[in-house]
Amino acid sequence: MCLIGLALDAHPRFALVIVANRDEYFQRPTAPLDWWRTHAAAPWLLGGRDLSAGGTWMALSEQGRIGMLTNVRDPARHRADVASRGALVTAWLEGGEPPRGPSATNPFNLIGGDLRSRRWWWTSDRHTAPTPIAPGVHALSNAALDEPWPKVTRLSAALSHTLAESSDAEVLAARLLALLDDSSVAADADLPDTGIGIERERALSPAFIHLPQAGYGTRCSTVLLGSVDANGDWRLQVHERSHDRDGRACALRSVALDPWPGRTERTPVQEQRLN
Repeated sequence: MCLIGLALDAHPRFALVIVANRDEYFQRPTAPLDWWRTHAAAPWLLGGRDLSAGGTWMALSEQGRIGMLTNVRDPARHRADVASRGALVTAWLEGGEPPRGPSATNPFNLIGGDLRSRRWWWTSDRHTAPTPIAPGVHALSNAALDEPWPKVTRLSAALSHTLAESSDAEVLAARLLALLDDSSVAADADLPDTGIGIERERALSPAFIHLPQAGYGTRCSTVLLGSVDANGDWRLQVHERSHDRDGRACALRSVALDPWPGRTERTPVQEQRLN
């Protein structure tokens, strides 16, 4: 995952809104949004799955935890033969504690939440303890939470504006997915300097990445809407739109969880082909 927008108690109907894009090489094998678990005794997880290393970039657990990961763009600290960062998400979802201090992975950001406690935190490989996330609208890319990179500030502003305009779930989900299609390239003067050169900084500055010559781009966009009913139970809607190598939307997978957590059955994920 390379861009996440998170709105906590920032909408009159939806106490939780997540929008996110996952950028990755298309040659890396991936399973789309569905139910899976890491072993027979592990809790069921709902999310996409990295079939290369077995982890995930974003998922939620049947106990009501949510985890999301982004890479930190710091080539000087990147190592070729270390553990996959996706296991950090599954460790949290399966009941572990947030990671603390140096990691055996490459640099990362990790956001975790618990629907039962309604507590959210952010940490990285340089944190010694997780940082609580306050209510409001936040965004995360490949630097610190709310670091004002162009794509982060654009997403935060667009997310706030969209939430103020709509309370219908179907309309809101469609508008939020449209936000994640933003291919606007930032002005050179606004780009961060992360050590990869101005051309790559420019190419990676949009919310939606399309680099066919490199076999790399935004592979899926995710929207999660969560509301709380009069009994305090969560009702979630999750939508994941997949994109092909040409940058075209090719499938939309959706599932409603009502209530969540607390159900024993796993609601099937529905798929709609888009081309």
